[in-house]
Amino acid sequence: MNSVHRLLLRLVFVLLVVPCVAVAGEVTVFAAASTKTALDDVAEAWTAQTGHRAVIAYAGSSALARQIDHGAPADVFISANADWMDVLERAGLLRGGTRQDLLGNRLVLIAHGQAAEVEVGPELDLAGLLGEERLAMALVEAVPAGIYGKAALEALGLWASVAGQVAQTDNVRAALALVATGEAPLGVVYATDAVADSRVSVIGIFPEDSHPAIVYPVAAVSGGDNPLTMDFLTFLRSDAARHAFAAQGFITLRE
Repeated sequence: MNSVHRLLLRLVFVLLVVPCVAVAGEVTVFAAASTKTALDDVAEAWTAQTGHRAVIAYAGSSALARQIDHGAPADVFISANADWMDVLERAGLLRGGTRQDLLGNRLVLIAHGQAAEVEVGPELDLAGLLGEERLAMALVEAVPAGIYGKAALEALGLWASVAGQVAQTDNVRAALALVATGEAPLGVVYATDAVADSRVSVIGIFPEDSHPAIVYPVAAVSGGDNPLTMDFLTFLRSDAARHAFAAQGFITLRE
């Protein structure tokens, strides 16, 4: 068989086989930085089950919401608080009927390495624990973890004594990194962040009534026609996803 015949046979084979091959698709997810470890596992499980891929952009919820508001091509948004989801909903940027509360979390005080536990309350001498060092927190006026943290410290009467020593970061994982590397001795993060890095320890848990309930809503972003969007939203409620979220300390919320 000459080379021309071989080439023709290969072309025929391609024309016959290629239409039958399922082409994997992608869904673009904008997600709060604090969901990274768990959501990476969820995305991996979704790929294993469906063959499709979730392309996930992690950042502070405020930054992600602003990007969506400016036209960033997200299919799904997972926020670390309701306020930034509200902003997009008021702007008509969420697909109607898709918003739901997905996860819950706790707020904790962490230390670099191993440290003695403390009771987080009005009697805590947080300024004394810090000394001349810094307290790592996400942006206290914009990023949910920072907003919750400031609210809790204010409610406990501790904010005024440490406000000048707060090292603010663009997202909660960056605050975690400051403590993990020893650049800050203490930080305020989510319980799930503390699980993600063995270089930090939880030394105290903030009382639940010291800050608004920590809820992560999820919704489909309007304007897109990706057929995988709703499939991915459904998968976030699956047993596999719940297990991945729970393994990182998230509270999975029922519909």
